Amino acid sequence: MRFLETVMGIPMSIDVRDPGDHTAAAGRAFAALREADERFSAYRPGSELSRVNARGGDLAGVSDDFREVVALGSAMADASGGAFRVRRPDGTWDLDGVVKGWAADRAARALTAAGLRDFCLNAGGDVAVAGSPDSRRPWNVAVRSPESRDELLAVLEATDAGVATSGAYERGAHIVDGRTDAPATGLRSATVVADDLTTADLLATAVFALGPQGVRWALGHGARAVLAVAADGTPLGVGALTFARADDER
Repeated sequence: MRFLETVMGIPMSIDVRDPGDHTAAAGRAFAALREADERFSAYRPGSELSRVNARGGDLAGVSDDFREVVALGSAMADASGGAFRVRRPDGTWDLDGVVKGWAADRAARALTAAGLRDFCLNAGGDVAVAGSPDSRRPWNVAVRSPESRDELLAVLEATDAGVATSGAYERGAHIVDGRTDAPATGLRSATVVADDLTTADLLATAVFALGPQGVRWALGHGARAVLAVAADGTPLGVGALTFARADDER
């Protein structure tokens, strides 16, 4: 069964291969995504993030979820030497590099808690996969080329993993190198495979901010593998990258 909703302004889908009707489980997963959007959207004046930032980033009285997201981002900022930015110079919180992967991970955990074993959750190109699509092979995860939305850079095989990509081709130069507060320009894209989507999403943003030096760095911070494209177009790959065969079903 396949389910589709638009959350956080982007299409999100759930492809369930377990037998049976899993509409209720998918509904709980989408509810987790909507709840995260309501709490962390910078475009909602009434969101918790907007309220916290309106008072200069003061964390007094914030929710446990907010503290968790801030802690995850702060830990990655420390690990990357400040390249991953979680706080702007004015003290307000920049949580874009944390929230989508964290929220999608929560949605994936809702599916697992419902007893599902074989599914793919796609949150606007960042993917959490469990089990297998047909009990014979891993899931195939397409990675878009940074040059064109109509071309693929690669198709990776993955199971029980999170796969996240950061780049400047969807939203422009929105990822900042926190060490300079200038847009990161060392890579065209960075895709990370990790055990979970929270880790993959955090690392993809950190790698993109760090530039080429971040590709191998990520292996020591939770990445299974990294596939990146340098500013000059050179592909960079490290770790346990497994590419799907051309004749595999996508």
